[in-house]
Amino acid sequence: MLRYILKRLLIMVITLWIIITLTFILMVSIPGSPFNSERSSNETIQANLESHYNLDEPYHIQYLLYLKSIVTFDFGPSIKKPDQSVNELLGRGFPISFELGIVTIIVAVISGIILGIIAALRHNGFIDYMAMGIAVLGISIPNFILATLLIQQLAVNFDIFPVATWKSPAHMVLPTLALATGPMAIIARLTRSTMLEVLTQDYIKMARAKGLSPWKIIIKHALRNALMPVVTIMGTLLAGILTGTFVIEQIFAIPGMGKYFVESINQRDYPVIMGTTVFYSAFLIIMLFLVDIAYGILDPRIKVNKQGGE
Repeated sequence: MLRYILKRLLIMVITLWIIITLTFILMVSIPGSPFNSERSSNETIQANLESHYNLDEPYHIQYLLYLKSIVTFDFGPSIKKPDQSVNELLGRGFPISFELGIVTIIVAVISGIILGIIAALRHNGFIDYMAMGIAVLGISIPNFILATLLIQQLAVNFDIFPVATWKSPAHMVLPTLALATGPMAIIARLTRSTMLEVLTQDYIKMARAKGLSPWKIIIKHALRNALMPVVTIMGTLLAGILTGTFVIEQIFAIPGMGKYFVESINQRDYPVIMGTTVFYSAFLIIMLFLVDIAYGILDPRIKVNKQGGE
């Protein structure tokens, strides 16, 4: 098990290095300079600014400085907001994005599992068709379209929830619904199909023959095996939720990392682009690693062999 974990950690480091390198290549490939604006049209001023941020150095020197900033986790000041460091922006934006992501995951998982179980227990009935209809709609509608519809109906027309910012629990409802609906639908469909398969197994029939209550059979015996495929796709769903927050944060004017990331791309703020990309990539890779470990713990049939594989 230890060898397997070390192997996965090595793969994580290599993956992160590839992301870091590709991000740097994309940044230096964009023509022009962050200081190409009317306020810095003077060539001397622009040259001094580029020298201050090491943008006049050869690419290999810039790359090494880039790697150093990542290793020391010090991305320096923002180009467009020189009075603020990238670390300060990350520290201010990440807790909000993390809160939105965690709430979304909890809502999606709990509601998706409940919806899938109910659909499986009422197989081919009205509730089953209704639940799967909701799931199909959830998968079909992109979250940014759903966010617009939620704002129009629940914030503008009926004035039930506030439309933007991040000040109270009420402000969390609409962005959470917009982000959670798609993953919830996927989890619901997967839970329903696996639950239907599990309920036909011999050990479930044996539990029924022993006179166990239906809910005890479902929760104690069937649910654990039915959730294994859900755990398998949690890494992919987690990636979709975390990257989807960028768009949703812009739509709802949430002051999270998505706000700074989009602004940094528009303004070509290289330190902020590097900081947010590396931070989010590292966080996502770690989460995927933890999901893999959790999958091995939950399923006792999975064993790690001596070669470090599964």
